[in-house]
Amino acid sequence: MRQTLIVVASLLVLAGCSAGSEEPFVGFGADPNIPSPEKDLLPRINPAKAVGWPAGAAPTAPEGFVVTRFAGDLSHPRWLLVLPNGDVLVSEASSEPKDPEGLMDRIAQRIQAYAGALKLSPNRIMLLRDADGDGLAEMREVFASGLNRPQGMALVGDTLYIANTDALVATPYRDGQLRMEGIPRKVVDLPAGPINHHWVKNVVAAPDGQRLFVTSGSNSNIAENSMAAEENRAAILAVDPTAGTVKLYASGLRNPNGMAYEPGTGALWTAVNERDMLGDDLVPDYMTRVREGGFYGWPYSYFGDHVDERVEPQRPDLVDRAITPDYALGPHTASLGLTFYTGEAFPEAYRGGVFVGQHGSWNRKPLSGYRVVFVPFAGGMPQGEPQAFLTGFLNGRGQAMGRPVDVAVDGRGALLVTDDAGGAVWRVAPAAVSPQAAAPAPAR
Repeated sequence: MRQTLIVVASLLVLAGCSAGSEEPFVGFGADPNIPSPEKDLLPRINPAKAVGWPAGAAPTAPEGFVVTRFAGDLSHPRWLLVLPNGDVLVSEASSEPKDPEGLMDRIAQRIQAYAGALKLSPNRIMLLRDADGDGLAEMREVFASGLNRPQGMALVGDTLYIANTDALVATPYRDGQLRMEGIPRKVVDLPAGPINHHWVKNVVAAPDGQRLFVTSGSNSNIAENSMAAEENRAAILAVDPTAGTVKLYASGLRNPNGMAYEPGTGALWTAVNERDMLGDDLVPDYMTRVREGGFYGWPYSYFGDHVDERVEPQRPDLVDRAITPDYALGPHTASLGLTFYTGEAFPEAYRGGVFVGQHGSWNRKPLSGYRVVFVPFAGGMPQGEPQAFLTGFLNGRGQAMGRPVDVAVDGRGALLVTDDAGGAVWRVAPAAVSPQAAAPAPAR
């Protein structure tokens, strides 16, 4: 009963506030509008209830593209890794019910349950194979199980790295392998612990394979659990897999998720979720180049030098050196997966641009996100207007049939999108290109 009263009170807070902008790309761009903050005593709660996809339904892509269900009946699929032979690994993990630690934790669990994100975590990685090139994965195998909320994966030579919530682990991999063999070895511990507020970890490898970069989200909204609880969090960490060491690479990134290398410049980019409880149109999530040693503001400021007056003590010295992110992705969009289009199947306008999976808001009116957006690039930087590329995840009642998470380009140049609420991996390909076109060598 008490949990229900908490949620009702928070809904009344939302109802009593002016709604955010209806503009589909509010808070986007290199120089977004940053409104004055609003002070919320309780979180605004407006999640889209997860209801699943009706039979035969699918997201919508622009004219000239076809959307197919590459794989369905998955259990909260999250992150993707396309292997050299065309096989696809997809991690399955979720937030789990636990005894709540305070008011915010109670609210968070209620929201997660409503949005389909609170369940016994599958803790596994599935292997999907489309050997006949028809755009559908006719083979699916449990590649690895017994993991601890795995998310990102990276392949370096014959070693597969898996980012569990509490450790980066490694296992041997050979081309065409269907199952992990043996128990993975621990490379380094990662920040976890009893709170573990943003538990998701992602990993990418440097082009030379000498270092691995791991995302580590904050343990709070604005460091209300103390900065001591934020050690090596709100950051991207650099791991030396040979030495088994980890160090801070970039900080002040509240909750970084997707990472990818821009193909022209070789710069590492990440997508970051910003803080809550400052209003419907504040603070924008963003994507940005990751500079070694760079500080991006959290918790003391946002989008450069906009000071968050709620944080105590203030740190004007850190605000002075906070890097302004390169490109805003809208407030409360929960931008997660990020990939640059390096294939050849899509029209020229998409080459070198970036796709971002926007998981969707839980605390904004109107809803935001629940789509995959595309941003053109030129000269290594965003150029041109953002586009809603994959939509239709919300039904006419504002319920979530699905929620996009990660994005990846498959071996034939199609775009793969994980959908955790819908239990699927979607594949988007040009209608004029047959699934067999430009197919890689058959999987062994």
